[in-house]
Amino acid sequence: MIPGDAGGGRPGTYGGWSTTGGESPGTGGGRSRRRRLRLPIWVRGLRARLVIVCVLLAGLSALTAAGLIYRQARDLMLTRTEGSVVNEFRLRVATLTENMQHPPDRAALQQLANGVAPSFLEATGAAAYRDSGLIASGDDTGPITSALRRTVVERNRLFYQRVIRSGAPYLVVGTPVMLGKQAAPSGVEVYLVTPLSKEEGDEAALVTAAQNGAIPVVLLAVVLALVAARGVLRPVRDLDRAARRLGTGELDTRLKVSGGDELARLVKTFNATAAALETNVSELRGMEVKARRFVADVSHELRTPLASILVMADMFEEEAGRLESDLGKAARLMNLEVGRLVRLVEDLMEISRFDAGAATLILDEVDAADAVRACLRTRGWTGRVDLDLPPGIRILLDPRRFDVIVANLVGNALDHGAPPVTVRLRADGPDGAGDVVIEVQDAGKGVDPRILPHVFDRFSKADAARVRSEGSGLGLAIALENARLHGGSIEVANRVGGGAVFTLFLPRRAEAGGSSRDVVAGGSLRGMEAGEPPRDVADGGPSRDSVAGGSLRGMEAGEPPRDVAAGRSSRGLEAGGSSRGMDAGEPSPDTAANGPSRGAEAGGPARGLETGGPSREVEDR
Repeated sequence: MIPGDAGGGRPGTYGGWSTTGGESPGTGGGRSRRRRLRLPIWVRGLRARLVIVCVLLAGLSALTAAGLIYRQARDLMLTRTEGSVVNEFRLRVATLTENMQHPPDRAALQQLANGVAPSFLEATGAAAYRDSGLIASGDDTGPITSALRRTVVERNRLFYQRVIRSGAPYLVVGTPVMLGKQAAPSGVEVYLVTPLSKEEGDEAALVTAAQNGAIPVVLLAVVLALVAARGVLRPVRDLDRAARRLGTGELDTRLKVSGGDELARLVKTFNATAAALETNVSELRGMEVKARRFVADVSHELRTPLASILVMADMFEEEAGRLESDLGKAARLMNLEVGRLVRLVEDLMEISRFDAGAATLILDEVDAADAVRACLRTRGWTGRVDLDLPPGIRILLDPRRFDVIVANLVGNALDHGAPPVTVRLRADGPDGAGDVVIEVQDAGKGVDPRILPHVFDRFSKADAARVRSEGSGLGLAIALENARLHGGSIEVANRVGGGAVFTLFLPRRAEAGGSSRDVVAGGSLRGMEAGEPPRDVADGGPSRDSVAGGSLRGMEAGEPPRDVAAGRSSRGLEAGGSSRGMDAGEPSPDTAANGPSRGAEAGGPARGLETGGPSREVEDR
């Protein structure tokens, strides 16, 4: 007879697995530590993050579902096994103890232990009387813990417990026995140890099934995430490509708007921004074209009247010695100021040619050292400059434009630096490769660091407070444009010991037929139709020396007049003619045919300009 309500009591927390080593049945498990998930540093793309989030959500959902299913199936399986074993155990104990004598002897206890252990369950039965040792049907009585025996005796009820011993799970059931019609416990205890290896295998199969079911779900989530990310990121990639095209100058770039979501609104905003940018840039380009055309037109308009004024200024200067002191000073001042104005107009015309893409190269192979010496000798600077010019460095360039570059760099050092001014020449790389490098350095105060980034800007001057100066502020800008026309560049820096150094880099062989980089958008300058050969390039424009700052230098007889600062030949100016440049299709006036140019005879500087009458030659003063 089994006493009491034999159905449900469990000592301690017997619902889960417990071990027999040192822990009582009431001992709980330890706490699991939370670990923060950290994504790798390389995961920065939106697509990767979308895929990772989708995979994590799908994996978490699959694991949660699998865990819940596993828990329910496991509990159901164990509950069914426990119920079957307990019911069978109760029935066998009741049958075997029905006619048992009290107190039982050892043989009766052995018979009871053997009888409660059915062979098909591979179970082990055990029986005991009061404090005597267990009498078992087998050797596997280790899972019967002292805690379970104490609970059975103290509470006088049936209890069962799942335990793990040596890595194997067992179900242990124990109950006290009432013999005969006794109301008090008889002291007889009966136990059954049933292995749960079959249930453990079924549990492992559940885990495998959960894993096998979660893996396809995660893979499907990856595929769906990639498809979703592709659909979401396609407009973003299109927007990225469009923004790149817009950044390269394709201002007519637009995107097709599809849908009405946030990305569609973003595309609409991009299109509106691109349209506004295109309009603003077009307006700015139009204003720039008009400004450049205005400068070119004004320069052309001023050439003829300036030629006449220059002739009269020369005449007044010649007579200055015979005039009163104030009139003589005024005549000399007028001649000086007219010369400045002429140089400014010619600089503006040269800049206009670069802007219009009309500047060209007339290439010739020269010795770089000889070309530098010729530039300095022509201007009388040889004694003022220290030279380090190794011979034998040949370079293919436009000699006139090279003369302009060197003259502007050396003249700038002489005017704004302090002696000694040094010009060094070297060649980088073997012959035919590398650049030819020319350094012009002085020992002055150097360039103000605030002005250093703007040295080559147009109308840039060392002292912005100077309203009047000898230079126009265009010399270095023209030098840089000429260097770029050759495929080279100019750099400027302050020396550690004081002074500035300008470094000219020119390729050994400039490209023949090169032209200036920037072309005026929207049409050609006045006086030049599209497709007409550029005027005032290599054949036109009044000759000058913008760097030296004095009167025009003399030329050898028969040598074509050269514009030293602008790199072009002199062209006669007809006073009394059209006040602007030539109309489209009008032939260029020939200097030799129309009258002597502002060139000179051999022996000294002279100016001869046609003024409506016979030309006037000014003798060397």
